[in-house]
Amino acid sequence: MGVGFIVGVVGVLILSHAAYSTIQYRSLLKITGEEFSGPPINVLVELIAGLVLCLWAALTVPGKFLSILPHSDENRVVSLPANLDFMIFNHRGKAFPLELDLKVY
Repeated sequence: MGVGFIVGVVGVLILSHAAYSTIQYRSLLKITGEEFSGPPINVLVELIAGLVLCLWAALTVPGKFLSILPHSDENRVVSLPANLDFMIFNHRGKAFPLELDLKVY
């Protein structure tokens, strides 16, 4: 577990606490008979902090991005799958005309 994963878990915990605080605040307002106009400012700060932590973790945990080389042989489809049972030819495409005057360059 890296630092990014731990930061993500902390962010999720902060978001969970903010949700619980909002539910508790609404139940307190029901008891006092007041109208709910929005969450308190400390819950909004928790939401923003949890969002920032979760976004940071989501961008750092997956790792380094690799470049896609356009002329690499690994990017080419060289053969059909061995199991052709899942290929379906009875679909809406048969409504199109069979001969199209398209030129592929």
